[in-house]
Amino acid sequence: MLGHLAGLVKVRVTRGVNLAIRDLRSSDPYVVVRMGKQDVFDKDTFFDDPMGNAELDIGPLVEAATMRIQLQGVADGTVVKKLVPNRQNCLAEESAVYLSEGTVKQDVVLRLRNVECGEVELQLQWIDIPGSKGASGF
Repeated sequence: MLGHLAGLVKVRVTRGVNLAIRDLRSSDPYVVVRMGKQDVFDKDTFFDDPMGNAELDIGPLVEAATMRIQLQGVADGTVVKKLVPNRQNCLAEESAVYLSEGTVKQDVVLRLRNVECGEVELQLQWIDIPGSKGASGF
């Protein structure tokens, strides 16, 4: 499926919740997004302290993007797929893939691993690459 699909996944970090303290009273968190992995660090002068990590499968978002042409005319806010937290994912709560203003989006709350506490809230959005055979070009 991914071999035929050309597009981008826009990742917006909405906020961090209950993040671990890595400095005296707080932390200077930032997020590094990698294809398939996400790491959160505390920005320090000398070295960065890990503040946990999480993984997210973007397959459901991409799958919904391929279905968009079949969903034309469907109302904004229509949920295409729901994902539930389980032992195989880092979801802290249910996550919905939905249609919004002609695009496919997903709001996600990820529970950070390898740290005592913390969650990261994200919004993913599929973006077709103009002139390519993206999801809407099928």
